Amino acid sequence: MMDRPLQLKTLLWRAERLFGHKQIITRHDDGYRRYTYAEFGKRVRRLADALNRLGVRTGDRVGTLGWNTDQHYEAYFAVPCMGAVLHTINIRLSPDQIGYVIEHAGDSVLLVSPEQLPMLEQIRDRLTNVKAVVVFGDGQPPTTALGPVYGYEELLADADEEIEFPDVDEDSPAGMCYTSGTTGEPKGVVYSHRSTVLHALILCLQGSIGVAERETYLLVTPMSHVNSWGMPYACALQGASLALPGTQPRPHHYLEIIEHARVSVCVAAVTVGMLMRQELESGRQSYVLDSLHTLWLGGQAPPIGEIRWWQQAHGVHVCQGWGMTEASPLLTFTTLTSQFTDLDDEGKFRLLGTQGQPMPLVEIKLVDDHGEELPWDGKHAGEILARSPWVARAYYHDTRSQDSFAGGWFHTGDVGVIDQNGYLWLVDRVKDLIKSGGEWISSVDLENALMGHPEVREAAVVAAPDPVWLERPIAIVATNSPVASDDLTEFLREKFPKFWLPDRFVFVDEVPKTGVGKFNKKLLRQQIAAGNNHSTDKTP
Repeated sequence: MMDRPLQLKTLLWRAERLFGHKQIITRHDDGYRRYTYAEFGKRVRRLADALNRLGVRTGDRVGTLGWNTDQHYEAYFAVPCMGAVLHTINIRLSPDQIGYVIEHAGDSVLLVSPEQLPMLEQIRDRLTNVKAVVVFGDGQPPTTALGPVYGYEELLADADEEIEFPDVDEDSPAGMCYTSGTTGEPKGVVYSHRSTVLHALILCLQGSIGVAERETYLLVTPMSHVNSWGMPYACALQGASLALPGTQPRPHHYLEIIEHARVSVCVAAVTVGMLMRQELESGRQSYVLDSLHTLWLGGQAPPIGEIRWWQQAHGVHVCQGWGMTEASPLLTFTTLTSQFTDLDDEGKFRLLGTQGQPMPLVEIKLVDDHGEELPWDGKHAGEILARSPWVARAYYHDTRSQDSFAGGWFHTGDVGVIDQNGYLWLVDRVKDLIKSGGEWISSVDLENALMGHPEVREAAVVAAPDPVWLERPIAIVATNSPVASDDLTEFLREKFPKFWLPDRFVFVDEVPKTGVGKFNKKLLRQQIAAGNNHSTDKTP
């Protein structure tokens, strides 16, 4: 067999040569911008040539701080195809964390949205390795104390669109991303050409989202984190039309794009799906969503009520996957295998509420506190371990958490149950489980149940210290209209043992979230411990 490396440039070649007529659509302030994969490929080469002229060489890290735009998408291919490393930086990290990851990664050039410049000025003492800053957008970059600074289109105007990309070792780094840093400084994960290509291929199979040429995908998942779940590469591989929401989008923008671009599949975090639902239910504007048939939600488990609403209100199938930064990110995906196609709607909703089965080429297992493997019986809960060609073997230049990769498995820190058919239910994060009087309480189960209440918009449950039981659950809740704590307790009572019921409900306008849109339980625990409890009741 030919010894040909797996390289991202082959995905670009396929998009240009086979699907050069297919479109990439981006929302801009002045309307929508469309161009084809053929035009995209030329601009990718221009960007690579421009970066080379700025001194970027093989193995150099190029950081990006940007939204889901056509220009950011060009960087997704230009940087790794020239042999450099694309470091997508989560724009929702704090300035200190952004400074840390730029410095730790050793980024030599930054590609940034203009609104990020004031933040970069604050941390410029951390940018000692950065040789140039390139500002996304069409015009001249704003005046800034940083330097040297270039306009994106200015650089591309003089660059060569006919350059040839080199062959690279398939195990050489193509991209990197840092965790959201909820337990200390963010940790870096490096993705190789091989791992990224394999992950993209798997996304095109029936056992996952099944990326296909006939579909139009709206990528709401941020391109600033975990390769936007690998979808930018899978869409290029299959020649699927792509819709990008642009700079600082709001929920109504997503719905407008779905209508305008005739989007058939939307890929978004659970919180975004819930916000789109709220926009639709508000009646402020009407939208034509007849093209949309699938909503892939991730980041956390969508409540079954959310899955049911989209199906019943709009005929939209909701699926989900589970993964993390260390896994590129996907490990499992929810599809209904043939033996379950005849289930009634509620039976299907129950399975669609799981995190699904391991994707092809992914192995998972459950272990107890002593590392002993547990059965797949739908009863035993244990920490989930995973391994795959796209799972990291270590963190980048970081000796922390070496135990996370012990024994050739990635120890995810998630606790779950797997049934005999391989469907995974997440029970909790190890650090988020509540141990009350020696018994375990799942915060995730309580949260999902609370969000099944018609007036509860968001709910997070954390442990509070207790002098008798050591820990007791506290629920932080955002509601659509006033609700009494007693009503929520009664709503939960028939679903859980008495000792599971939260001791207290804290009502907030919005549950705080991490940089990747998950409930920020570390912050909530700190606020509870400090007595920053907000209102503890709402009465009608």
